[in-house]
Amino acid sequence: MLTEIHPKLPMRNKEITRDYYINQLGFKPLGSRDYEGYLMLQKDKIELHFFEFKDLNPKENYGQVYIRTDNIEQLYQKLLDRKISIHPNGPLQVQPWGQKEFSLLDPANNLLTFGQGNK
Repeated sequence: MLTEIHPKLPMRNKEITRDYYINQLGFKPLGSRDYEGYLMLQKDKIELHFFEFKDLNPKENYGQVYIRTDNIEQLYQKLLDRKISIHPNGPLQVQPWGQKEFSLLDPANNLLTFGQGNK
């Protein structure tokens, strides 16, 4: 019965968040309306939503999302080629649970982990 999930993550600054996800990670705006304090983005088959939280202390942000991919090596290389900062504890590697993963932090310190299972 469940068909999709659209995580909602905090953002401190809408313009900085929009710029990072669109110009760095290749997302596109979702819809044609601009909502005050809210941002909706999409890439391929996923959507991410953001709500404004101007007082967010990035060191206290525990926002996280796990994004599955079917070509993690290509995605990782594209981000490296664009000089996107990879989380220092999250380079591309196979985890003990068998997933190949890497992570990065967005401007509000939301942790984005990308993963692909071994087939």
